[in-house]
Amino acid sequence: MVSAAKYSRAERELRAVRPIGDGAKSFYERAEVSPPSEKPDKLIVAVTSDRGLCGAVHTQVARQIRAEIAADPERTRVICIGDKSRAILQRLFGKNIIQSAVAAAPKLSVYDSLDSEVIQSYMEFSTAALLFYALKEGACSEQSSRMTAMDNASKNAGEMIDKLTLTFNRTRQAVITRELIEIISGAAALD
Repeated sequence: MVSAAKYSRAERELRAVRPIGDGAKSFYERAEVSPPSEKPDKLIVAVTSDRGLCGAVHTQVARQIRAEIAADPERTRVICIGDKSRAILQRLFGKNIIQSAVAAAPKLSVYDSLDSEVIQSYMEFSTAALLFYALKEGACSEQSSRMTAMDNASKNAGEMIDKLTLTFNRTRQAVITRELIEIISGAAALD
């Protein structure tokens, strides 16, 4: 019952998020934005802001990502959310950044007045929306799996109880039968 309640809540939250995720997916499909032909083994999402003056946060994020890329530069790709991470990483690892794939899409010109700033803003929003949508889908799936596991555990426990009850009843019946046989044999021996 607890799992079912948690699943119900997760499903309600997913229903609220689904239009955002579907809208972002629909945009990419209609604009025929395709992923890079080579699939990275490792994808890093760098989340920073567009503005500075917040200490070494951007530097630390970029430093960590540079270390990750340096470990396997050929198979690691980066999506940058925010100008600061893109600016820091562009100089050394520009070929690893795949965030500018929307601007190269052939049907993107169908959408009026899209300049690079609008595309960048929408990419940041849609990437975050798709990640949020994926997280909610995952949470809902987790609760569904947990509910199914609990249901199966309850069913298995019920079957085990039924088998043990049957075994107990058979054993009890065998003991009663053996005692009756002993009583009847003892009575017959006295005659």
